[in-house]
Amino acid sequence: MRSTKAFFPVLLLSLLALGCEDFLQEDLQGTYSNSTFYQTGDHAELALTGVYNVTSFASTNNNLWVFGDVASDDAVKGGNPGDQLSIQFIDNFDYLPSNPYLENIWVHYYEGITRANYLLYNLPEIDMEEERKVEITAEATFLRSYFYFHLVNIFGEVPLKLIPPLTPAEIHVPVSDVDVIYEQMTSDLITASQGLPVQGTAGRVTKGAALGLLAKVRLFQNDYEGALDAVSSIEQLGNYSLEPLYRANFTFGNQNNNEALFAIEHLTGTSPKLGNSLNQWFAPQVYNGYYFNSPRQDFVDEFEITGDGIIDPRLDYTLGREGSLWLNGEPFEPQWSPTGYVSKKHIQPLSEIPRGIKGDGGLSYVFMRYAEVLLIKAEALNELGRSVEALQPLNEVRKRARESYLIDTDLNGFGTIPEGLLPDVTNASQGDVREAIRHERRVELGLEFHRYYDLMRYGATVAENALSDTQFSYAEHRYFLIPLAERDINNAIE
Repeated sequence: MRSTKAFFPVLLLSLLALGCEDFLQEDLQGTYSNSTFYQTGDHAELALTGVYNVTSFASTNNNLWVFGDVASDDAVKGGNPGDQLSIQFIDNFDYLPSNPYLENIWVHYYEGITRANYLLYNLPEIDMEEERKVEITAEATFLRSYFYFHLVNIFGEVPLKLIPPLTPAEIHVPVSDVDVIYEQMTSDLITASQGLPVQGTAGRVTKGAALGLLAKVRLFQNDYEGALDAVSSIEQLGNYSLEPLYRANFTFGNQNNNEALFAIEHLTGTSPKLGNSLNQWFAPQVYNGYYFNSPRQDFVDEFEITGDGIIDPRLDYTLGREGSLWLNGEPFEPQWSPTGYVSKKHIQPLSEIPRGIKGDGGLSYVFMRYAEVLLIKAEALNELGRSVEALQPLNEVRKRARESYLIDTDLNGFGTIPEGLLPDVTNASQGDVREAIRHERRVELGLEFHRYYDLMRYGATVAENALSDTQFSYAEHRYFLIPLAERDINNAIE
């Protein structure tokens, strides 16, 4: 890790003694350099913390929601019409490769990869407790795979960097095939799972997190047997189950529950800032928010409703709408959003985060929940022709949702499950089960930044139908363009 600090006399003497070309190759001088850091166990822990920090939403450069939700059929840009127009261009698929949101997420996640690579490269030579060294290696390897999972789903072919840029030649890396990147992630996640603890401290990667991402990676590669093997390994751990009440997954202090396989923590009131900025980006303007990522009507319409007008309770746990109460207990106002709806899962009430520190939230971002593991299992079974077996994990997710009425005293009609609400799926036709699973993924994981990836892996017909009101073409827009700035500086990208 190079310091950004430098002393003027050192730079001046270097410039006088060397030509400009040689000067530009000199290491910066300061508190730490690569030769003085990575010496102790404390250094390794600090470096690992730096890798974890990239996963958080403390930095607005981590704009995963733009590509996970806004680019999909679940949400639109939202906010004031003239605010952050670069998001609107992505939403419409008429963006340019110079779009700053492309560059921000590219640079942000490659920063995480670079930090992980420096740590993994130097860790073997650090004199420290061997068991902890193994765990740090596994954590950094998992996190690198996590960054690549997002990059490959957003951009497709990207440079696969597995060592730090120790020489100029290692800075200019060509893109790799998507399959090659997935193979690397698969290998790394298997290795990471072997070195990670079953039980870990809050916010740290565990064996279940690595196995969960491995199951997802294999599912995305249509390796259904492999996905089932990873799910089976998760089940054998005995650590994970569905939270009885769905909304508990999105309330402060409860994200590290038995359903969370990988939750990215945030801390309020620190310097430098480590709080969750999504709390401000998504909140209504009346509460000092920007009301971006506004849910679409099409997403709202996906939630099932009974003949008596009782809607899937997950809808009101997911977003604010007219006729419901907002987080602070007041009636929701539809004028708070251009669509009439506001995303709720990443926002805290004023009693927890007041207006003055709105962008410093404490909520974790839960990347993977056990509910998704069950849906991965259902999808893999169904695609292998085992549709009857697939109904069990699918219906387990639906059962939890409808039983909110037996747990949540705030629900009108608490104590009795409304007739006809989220009945078990019984039709075992493979095509019908496939559609039921896709529906369930959309409502269960809604506004958690997964939808766009799903649409793309479902193929051209599904994706083009879902995005028919935009300029999306699967052949042209399956992957977003590599940012222009990266093409300008990386000579290996054609």
